[in-house]
Amino acid sequence: MSKSAVIILPDTQEILTNMGEQIKLARLRRNLSAELVAERAGISRATLWSVEKGTSTVAIGAYAAVLHALGGMDKDLELVAKDDEYGRRLQDLNLVAPKRARKR
Repeated sequence: MSKSAVIILPDTQEILTNMGEQIKLARLRRNLSAELVAERAGISRATLWSVEKGTSTVAIGAYAAVLHALGGMDKDLELVAKDDEYGRRLQDLNLVAPKRARKR
């Protein structure tokens, strides 16, 4: 069974690329080698390099493991879609307005 390719839009790829660069800069600021971070994250150096490039085919778990290996930065993942303003607006549009009792 082969996996189907996921289509990544250019804006999304740019976000992944920027995230990869930020992860690499965080590793370098901490003066940690790629080998050490990969070992701590439980991934290969090649996978770490793919994460640092923002490759879209890398599992999100690998990104999370690297962020954790950099000192608990994976907690920021909890902020993803936390404040879903657009979704809340859609939800509010679907709410049924309360009906009034008829006057006698």
